[in-house]
Amino acid sequence: MKSVEIDLHKELKKYFGFSQFKGLQEDVIKSIITGNNTFVIMPTGGGKSLCYQLPALILDGTAIVVSPLIALMKNQVDAIRSLSSENGIAHVLNSSLTKTEIAQVKKDITSGLTKLLYVAPESLTKEEYVTFLKGVPLSFVAIDEAHCISEWGHDFRPEYRNLRSIIKQLGDIPIIGLTATATPKVQEDILKNLDMPNANTFKASFNRPNLYYEIKTKTKNVESDIIRFIKQHKGKSGVIYCLSRKKVEEIAHVLQVNGISAVPYHAGLDAKTRARHQDMFLMEDVDVVVATIAFGMGIDKPDVRFVIHHDIPKSLESYYQETGRAGRDGGEGHCLAYYSYKDIEKLEKFMSGKPVAEQEIGYALLQEVVAYAETSMSRRKFILHYFGEEFDGENGDGADMDDNVRNPKKKVEAKEQVRILLETVKQTKQLYKPKEIIFTLTGKVNAVIKAHKTDTQQFFGAGKDHDDKYWMALIRQVLVDGMLSKDIETYGVVKLTPKGEEFIKNPQSFLMSEDHEYNETEDEAIVTAAKSSGTADEQLMVYLKDLRKKVAKKLGVPPFVVFQDPSLEDMALKYPVSIEELGNVHGVGEGKAKKYGKDFVDLISKYVEENDIVRPDDLVVKSTGANSALKLYIIQNIDRKLPLNDIASAKGLQMDALLKEMEQIVYSGTKLNIKYWIDDLLDEDQQEEIHDYFMESESDNIKDALKEFDGEYDFDELRLMRIKFISEVAN
Repeated sequence: MKSVEIDLHKELKKYFGFSQFKGLQEDVIKSIITGNNTFVIMPTGGGKSLCYQLPALILDGTAIVVSPLIALMKNQVDAIRSLSSENGIAHVLNSSLTKTEIAQVKKDITSGLTKLLYVAPESLTKEEYVTFLKGVPLSFVAIDEAHCISEWGHDFRPEYRNLRSIIKQLGDIPIIGLTATATPKVQEDILKNLDMPNANTFKASFNRPNLYYEIKTKTKNVESDIIRFIKQHKGKSGVIYCLSRKKVEEIAHVLQVNGISAVPYHAGLDAKTRARHQDMFLMEDVDVVVATIAFGMGIDKPDVRFVIHHDIPKSLESYYQETGRAGRDGGEGHCLAYYSYKDIEKLEKFMSGKPVAEQEIGYALLQEVVAYAETSMSRRKFILHYFGEEFDGENGDGADMDDNVRNPKKKVEAKEQVRILLETVKQTKQLYKPKEIIFTLTGKVNAVIKAHKTDTQQFFGAGKDHDDKYWMALIRQVLVDGMLSKDIETYGVVKLTPKGEEFIKNPQSFLMSEDHEYNETEDEAIVTAAKSSGTADEQLMVYLKDLRKKVAKKLGVPPFVVFQDPSLEDMALKYPVSIEELGNVHGVGEGKAKKYGKDFVDLISKYVEENDIVRPDDLVVKSTGANSALKLYIIQNIDRKLPLNDIASAKGLQMDALLKEMEQIVYSGTKLNIKYWIDDLLDEDQQEEIHDYFMESESDNIKDALKEFDGEYDFDELRLMRIKFISEVAN
């Protein structure tokens, strides 16, 4: 074996220029070179691909690498080609090739030039390729992203399922399975499906001690929270994951408007744009990529400093993979996810159209995500336990790197409750999933419990004095502690471990921390807390009203023409001190800020300085005007003198909604010339009469105007005239 060792280091230096192997690489390579079936579980960034690339370059024949992602194959082929003077050393065989290219690939393989052949699983099922490959010397088959074989994986692909039967046709060659993420259940599935129970298995630690894990309640202010976070990490690279393309576009837009360099990335963009955005991120022309999970596969940017999940992912494996894109260089990596149970319900709804078996799996995976988000124990310990790894929460590497450990919730003694829980599992013959165990404890009945006659037993309802949430939290913590385990065969069924049996005989102290409650009431509390500083500054309000009166008098217009009350209130809440900031205040657009703003921001600046006011740091998150496209449409079509009812019906709006939009447009400082429309409704004298009323009135309230004219004009006529008035007088 010694000679292999020396040679391996020499070969490593020769091909890759490294003098040292990383982690388990050397052991894995020895296993492959000696012709064993090999299974490698190694987190992203651990140097997985070298494990099959080096043996392929050393051994005789061609190695087949099965990979699900065309883009990834291309990257890898380019990387291998850069190591050799021969282009034919590595090839791709997939649907993107022309006939001529396919002929060239076959020629290079037959002549013994090609060492690595990357294929998509679909290509491997083609009769002609299988026939061709049967006739050439092969070194081994490597299956990358092997978790795609398992329905329990986060990325199941049916075409992976029949790989084993195809490989059998190619002859008796070693199989190498590789994955960057797999729970014990998925690992078992992979070995079973590839029919290699005797494979040498190598598993690297899943612990990434430099990553900090944090979960926050998803409130209505999630966008301003994200902006604040990014501004605190100015100039650093980050990825924001969203579940839908629409959300990706929205968030990217909001960030851009707020002066953050960000680009969107999702499968709906054309390939050119996607490649351009990816390059901009890699070359640091932009700081942030907002993406669906289509992004990041094979992205090797070592200095991603934060990964934000705007939406919680569908499984803990996805979460682990996506957060794993942070801090690959061992430096800082902040993983922040926003969680609300509403999102989980949305994901459950998406699943409802799928086959029952698939729904069950999806539902079980989602429950793990809920458990992770709501738990108040060490998040690192929880994740590592999920991947079948023990972690010392006190002294382990990175033990204090999560929000729960840094801000611990109070712990309560639960020795007696743990005993009751373990007894219940035992007395129900270890047949139940957590849901049925909790029903048994709290004395509730469902079909499963009826079938087993559990409701007739003496112990039924033994845990009535605590609610479902309490028992759920306790089950999670007892699982992680190792007194219960989830059965791999019948996934989800909870069984007693020897440690649990021991506890029943000899109960010890067990400190339980209560779960977080991420519910809407907490949500509202956060929002109101933000606003409670948020009653407008009354003293400033007085000054602003005075100033408005002066300005209005000077211009010979009513005060409401300058700024409406809600706008003044917002100024007294946010303290804008520049024209640009003023343009983001409620009901004030850019135009209005420029026209009337100078005196107001001068007054506010002086007030802030004299009273030592700390302005809110999320001061003004600029809205993208998600409906700015609608506003633009209205402005353009009024310029073209289109009938208002046509504009409304083209956008599926009621007349009332259209008038509301028009009011917002003129009140924030943009002119709308609707004389062409009003001329058909009211003659000149009538228009003048209403105009004079608004000019002399203290208020622009329509109800007051209706009273004044005592039924001469209807509601919509007065609203239209008010729009015309504001447009002409204020803008």
